[in-house]
Amino acid sequence: MQAEAFAKILEAQFYTGVPDSLLRPLCDYLMKTYGVDARHHIIAANEGNCAAIAAGYHLATGKIPAVYLQNSGEGNLINPAASLLHRQVYGIPVLFIIGWRGEPGIHDEPQHIYQGAITKRLLEDLEIPSFIIGPQTPEAAVQEAMKRFRPLLNQGSSAAFIIRKGGLVNREKADYQNAYHISRETAVRHIAEAAGEDFIVSTTGKASRELFEYRTAKGQTHARDFLTVGAMGHASSIALGIALHRPEAQIWCIDGDGAVLMHMGAMALIGTNRPGNLIHIMLNNGAHETVGGMPTAANGIDLPGIARACGYPYTECVNDLAALDAALARAKARRALCLIEVKCAMGARDDLGRPTTTPQEMKAVFMERLQG
Repeated sequence: MQAEAFAKILEAQFYTGVPDSLLRPLCDYLMKTYGVDARHHIIAANEGNCAAIAAGYHLATGKIPAVYLQNSGEGNLINPAASLLHRQVYGIPVLFIIGWRGEPGIHDEPQHIYQGAITKRLLEDLEIPSFIIGPQTPEAAVQEAMKRFRPLLNQGSSAAFIIRKGGLVNREKADYQNAYHISRETAVRHIAEAAGEDFIVSTTGKASRELFEYRTAKGQTHARDFLTVGAMGHASSIALGIALHRPEAQIWCIDGDGAVLMHMGAMALIGTNRPGNLIHIMLNNGAHETVGGMPTAANGIDLPGIARACGYPYTECVNDLAALDAALARAKARRALCLIEVKCAMGARDDLGRPTTTPQEMKAVFMERLQG
């Protein structure tokens, strides 16, 4: 189904969400139609943030907002859906559009398998009726589903469209770019080389895939790396937990701008605890690149400044390889908490692979090396 036709059926005048690869046709349509416009379209930090923004829109206008997300974001959504939106609380209606990663019977990455299995069940527990859109779903069926949803929405309940892979298409793909020159993969390689025998916790998405491929290409062990394949936004908290309980080990965290924004409160806890063995590196390309390239808010804020305000004693921002190498060397030598923001270009190799070991296998060898 064409994303434009889907949007016309919804009749929503305001969208907010966190981008998803299965929803890229809709995301591209929204960017082409509205861009990032506070009146019509906001790309949020996380899915709970979306729900609250949508609630504010409804309170201000009385109209029905649309919230888009990957199903992995249902966890962030549960609290506001149950304690804010639900008809037994404020009765604020929201129309959800959810990309169904890990759909049962469809091959997907390990972090999506369980989430995919419980996607519908979570909506049922939240008393949110849903309709599934697949590649063969006729437009008339979507119109009929929306017709059934309207009375519920008007009464203060929410509803959801679950989008299967290929359920939405778009005639044009948006081309997202920035002005920076360091490729993320090159930055990851330089960080791994600087870390040497130290331990690395890397965020979800392409950075972890690039780190895995770097180790493989060099014939190195993967035992020093914890690849956070799911749980977007929590890599730095994992790194904090490790650093506090293994003070003799140097811990590096490779983070992303979208991930940092998603759970920025982690920076306050890291700065408060101030572990001297944690180096926090944020690769900032200003985009949710892994799921399509839609922009984040990271290009418009001073993340090193925020880190300093949270208690990080050292922060730097670099945008070329010589500056990156110098910053990495300083960070490793000083043995104090620091944040390095690396301004990165967008883009990745077309043949970029994925980890060939399971999360359980990676956890086992990482723990053995860390604890041994």
